[in-house]
Amino acid sequence: MKRHAICIKEVKKINSKLLQTESRNSDTMNIDSVSTVEMLKMINNEDKKVALAVEKEIDNIAKAIDIIVDKVRSGGRLIYLGAGTSGRIGILDASECPPTFGTDPELVQAFIAGGEKAIVKSIEGAEDEKESGAIDLMSVDFNKNDVLVGIAASGRTPYVLGAVEYALKIGAATVGICNNPDSVLAKISHISICPLTGPEAVTGSTRMKAGTSQKLVLNMLSTGVMIKYGKVYENLMVDVKASNEKLFNRCKSIVMEATGVSLDEAENILDETNYNCKLAIFMIISKTNLSDAKRILHENNGYIRKALAAVE
Repeated sequence: MKRHAICIKEVKKINSKLLQTESRNSDTMNIDSVSTVEMLKMINNEDKKVALAVEKEIDNIAKAIDIIVDKVRSGGRLIYLGAGTSGRIGILDASECPPTFGTDPELVQAFIAGGEKAIVKSIEGAEDEKESGAIDLMSVDFNKNDVLVGIAASGRTPYVLGAVEYALKIGAATVGICNNPDSVLAKISHISICPLTGPEAVTGSTRMKAGTSQKLVLNMLSTGVMIKYGKVYENLMVDVKASNEKLFNRCKSIVMEATGVSLDEAENILDETNYNCKLAIFMIISKTNLSDAKRILHENNGYIRKALAAVE
């Protein structure tokens, strides 16, 4: 009996130090005893809080975007790094930049604790290897011109902290994305993005609200960077690379939407530009030939709006 009392006391002591993302959610205490519909309503109600939590971090996200754009324009790269769910979300966002925005695969890269095997199979102990974060950065010659985005729901993952500390040591810009206030990651990063998503529907399952918030933030970061880098005209992804039937058709649709030409006209100009949407759009609107269009776009760093202003 005495031993049991000691255990309860210790549990209370531990619970008092729990991170926000590890706390129990009072609204889902009976999630295991309700109907399937009620269970899903509980989860959905928690999910509704995520976008509002991210909204409160917009100023910090904007600061991060401006720094990343500045570094990328100077030849730097954007590097995501995380463990578990955080690492996988980073890899997802990085891998989608080349087909969406026509970027070099080297421009946006991502690392996960435990390496490629950890993408599909959990390697839980890898996140505790602090030195591995720095080693992964060294493997791609990470330097002061690059930007590191460390992602960790807890804000205290050793693998991520090790990488951020290395980045700081060599003078690189750092962004920390976490879901707990006053975390180590938030304190040591140049910019902290911390959506306070609160306790999960299932205690400690940060692949849920915390992970969703990280996905939203990375969507904003990469998309915002690419828009400011000239990869979007109006709201069209004009640097999309056509590599399958769906994307070939998307290129045609983009040119038609941006210029108002017919399908036949879009196909003809895309054939001439080797399915370069941006070049095709600029040629049509500016009424310039292929060689002049290439030159003018190059002189304006690939920004269609700036290039159009230059020929007015």
